[in-house]
Amino acid sequence: MSAATLPPTPRSPGVGARRKGPKQLPKLPLSAFTPPNTGTSDQFPLAPSPSSLQPEEIVDAHVIAPKGDLSSWKSQVGQNLGGRIRGVVVSLHGAEPAEVEKVVQEIQSTSSTSSTPVLAIAVPFVLEDGAPSSPPSYLSAPSSSKPAIVLSTTFKESSPAVIEALAWALTQGFTVNIDVQSDLQQDKGWDSLEDVLTKATASSEAKGKIILSNILPPPDSLALPIVKLLSHPLYRSYQAHTASLSLFANLFVNFLPPAWGAPTPPTPAPFSHEGRSEEAKEKAARLESKEAKEWKRRIKMYIGPTVEAFGFQRILFGSSPAAPLTTSTPASNAGDWFELARESFAELGVERDAIDAVFAENARQVYGSSS
Repeated sequence: MSAATLPPTPRSPGVGARRKGPKQLPKLPLSAFTPPNTGTSDQFPLAPSPSSLQPEEIVDAHVIAPKGDLSSWKSQVGQNLGGRIRGVVVSLHGAEPAEVEKVVQEIQSTSSTSSTPVLAIAVPFVLEDGAPSSPPSYLSAPSSSKPAIVLSTTFKESSPAVIEALAWALTQGFTVNIDVQSDLQQDKGWDSLEDVLTKATASSEAKGKIILSNILPPPDSLALPIVKLLSHPLYRSYQAHTASLSLFANLFVNFLPPAWGAPTPPTPAPFSHEGRSEEAKEKAARLESKEAKEWKRRIKMYIGPTVEAFGFQRILFGSSPAAPLTTSTPASNAGDWFELARESFAELGVERDAIDAVFAENARQVYGSSS
């Protein structure tokens, strides 16, 4: 039997037969032609330099002046920074109780002619005393009083009196600035704070706002290296509890000089070292700059989770520390802290509107409608 005959192999079509028209190329999405955020060549714009990202205006939401005198603060901010100041919140922390009403009246009588507008006056308020049965006259002022009256207090631990006092203040419509002095090195310190906030804001009549101080940045030890801080249980606890606090709708956070046992480093570093060689001056400048960079790295570690939890709209810049440092440590300079705070935010790659919000707009919104 003969083998089956195979059909002849068809001829391969020519080039013209294979291509009857132009080849259909795949269509790319428009995003393929969008320049990357950081820029990869000279054809794409680079991100703005941190040194050029400046707020157009500044509202200092925390200036401690027990007697209402802003002369020391003005000398610290200087002419360059002072020219952009559009308002301050004066805290009478440390004022004698008998002098508070007098100072309030003096600030209110001169606010219209003052070169520095005062948005609000933060008067001392003791949570441990419970709800006041006979509030002082400055707490009974109408909501239209200018500058607005807000309350400044310190929190250490939860108690029925503390909850009662805070609930009363919020029901009256006051904005309450709480200096958190509970032990944030332990979870119980955070839990105690959250317990008070939960119970004091339970009523639907609690219309006031709460501003927390001393948590951005929180108390910390500069001796703990940043590499170890990143994986430290205290830092993980900070991230978790910050996210939990952000669930309170009318809760804001002050961005203040931290209680780290040292004043904020000079920024920019001073160069006027009389009697020293140029080499010595440059070496000193490098050392001072290294210290500032170390602070910024640590500050940014706390800004990150706070911004992620609260957003930029609930963070307020202030220049005075939450808890004034001891007499053995010089107080931080307002101008130095502004530069350090601004650079820390700018180096995160944020936009101009975020800088403007933190350093001015948020304070206007919070204190513009306080009672």
